[in-house]
Amino acid sequence: MAAVANRRSVMTLFSAENCAQCHRTRIVLAEKDITVDVIDIDPENKPEDLIDLNPYNNVPTLVDRDLVLYEPRVIMEYLDERFPHPPLMPVDPVSRARTRLALYRVERDWYSLVNDLEYGTEKKAAAARKILTETLIASGEVFAAKPFFLSDEFSLVDCTLAPILWRLEHYKIDIPKSVRALHNYMDKIFSRPSFIESLSEVEREMRG
Repeated sequence: MAAVANRRSVMTLFSAENCAQCHRTRIVLAEKDITVDVIDIDPENKPEDLIDLNPYNNVPTLVDRDLVLYEPRVIMEYLDERFPHPPLMPVDPVSRARTRLALYRVERDWYSLVNDLEYGTEKKAAAARKILTETLIASGEVFAAKPFFLSDEFSLVDCTLAPILWRLEHYKIDIPKSVRALHNYMDKIFSRPSFIESLSEVEREMRG
C-alpha cells in the first residue's frame, strides 16, 4: 500500500462526480485552497490503485504521501488540522464537541435519506423525499439563528450540509419560498468561491 501511495508527490483525492460524500471533502479542499489531484472514478469500474489503497474500495479516498484516509469526516478533520487556515472547527473543546455532534446528526439523519434517494427503491426514495422535505421546512428557524449553521463562522457542518442542499432539485424536493431563512442560507453558501470551485461538471448540471 505504501509503495502505491509514495508514487504520488501531490495529495490525491479519489472522488466520484455525483457523490455527496465526495463533494463535502472537495468543499474543504477548495475552502483551504489545497493543491490536490482529484481523480474522478467510475463507480462501476474502479481503478486498481483504489482497490490497493482502500480495503473498502469506496470514495472519497484521500492519499497524502504514505497516509491513506477513506472516511469523509476523518478526511475533513485531517485537512482542517493539517491546514489550519481558515479554521473549519472551533478551537475550544466544548464548541468542538457540539460541532462534532451536529456533524453526527446530519450524517445519521440526512445522509441516510440521501442513500435512499440515490440507491433505494421507489418506495424508499419517496419516503426519504417526504422526510427530508419536512425536516428542512421544520429547520427554518435553525438556519435563521446564526449566519451559518449554528455558528458565526463557516464550518465543517456547512461543508456537510451544502452537497445535500445543492441536490434538492435533483432529488425532486421543492422547499417553499416562505422558508426564507433556508433559501437565504443556500444562496450564501452556493455563492462562496470555494463552493463554486468544488463542483464537478455533473454537479453543475444538477441545478437549472
